[in-house]
Amino acid sequence: QVQPVESGGGSVQAGGSLRLSCVGSGSSFSSSVMAWYRQAPGNRREFVARITSSSLTDYANSVRGRFTISRDNAKNTVYLQMNSLKPEDTAVYYCQQGVIWGQGTQVTVSS
Repeated sequence: QVQPVESGGGSVQAGGSLRLSCVGSGSSFSSSVMAWYRQAPGNRREFVARITSSSLTDYANSVRGRFTISRDNAKNTVYLQMNSLKPEDTAVYYCQQGVIWGQGTQVTVSS
């Protein structure tokens, strides 16, 4: 299985927005659970959001109401819309397709 590829990270001020994208493996994408995790320096990797093949979603309490996960199976892509960003959202964000991890994309939120 091909590694998912994340994009869309960057630097933003607190209160701003970013949209992350993750292109997954084509052959099994539509049946895959897709998830976003993040890891800040010195911290463990933590769950952010998940979307099932039937588009059921789940969020970490820390991002619920601010982040939205969605998927476009025609494009083999999952998105993470991040609004009202906080400095504590600063981390490397990783996409996961099934059990396969992407290489991550950096998100930096300044106060």
